[in-house]
Amino acid sequence: MDRIVEIAILKIYPDGKKTKYHERVNPEVPIPPEATKVHGIGDEHVKDCVPFKKLAAKIGQFLNGCDLAGYNLIRFDLPLLQYEFGRAEVELSFEERRIVDACRIFHRKEPRDLAAALKFFCGEEHSQAHSAMHDVRACWTVLAAEVVRYPDLPLDLEGLHNFCNERDERFVDAERKFEWRHNEAAFAFGKYKGRSLREVAKQEPSFLEWMLAKDFGAETKAIVERALKGKFPKNPSGVT
Repeated sequence: MDRIVEIAILKIYPDGKKTKYHERVNPEVPIPPEATKVHGIGDEHVKDCVPFKKLAAKIGQFLNGCDLAGYNLIRFDLPLLQYEFGRAEVELSFEERRIVDACRIFHRKEPRDLAAALKFFCGEEHSQAHSAMHDVRACWTVLAAEVVRYPDLPLDLEGLHNFCNERDERFVDAERKFEWRHNEAAFAFGKYKGRSLREVAKQEPSFLEWMLAKDFGAETKAIVERALKGKFPKNPSGVT
């Protein structure tokens, strides 16, 4: 499971007054270099910082009576906070709080479907959406307009393919079920999130067998099959 290495809270009162809380946190486990590459915080930056369990009561008090807002906090921040407060054995309930997620507002108010793309790029209404041939023609119109609008886009098929299929080097597979942690493949989902594939394959091979029976992608299943045979992915980026 992920750990907090830095926490920042901006509290805004009904009268407009603002107070803030900002602190780096010692996660008490080595920070994966893959994570450091994203947020710029390494073990050396937090080795003298206080662990979350010693800050939990103070943070809980700071959040007392507060509703919560953030960007993607429903999927990321809140589950992580609940995990950290639970690990610290400090009770913090979100049930009675109002939760506002700017990410969800953005996605609901700015749709990214084909009709929205046709309107945005071409100023046209997609009056016969979901009719197969009209969808195909609309897609071609949008693609042609995107190439004109974004002059930095590649103009050849190979370049466009690479642009559209850029891999996030933090993840082992395109389905993002495994991520790199200390150059080891680790689970990025479910009850084993954060644990290495090697460890789970050795201690809980039945979980990998369960994955093979479920509707995971071919690449993910191939990784699982090899893991059951004692073969594990190697990080091509060589992050250290």
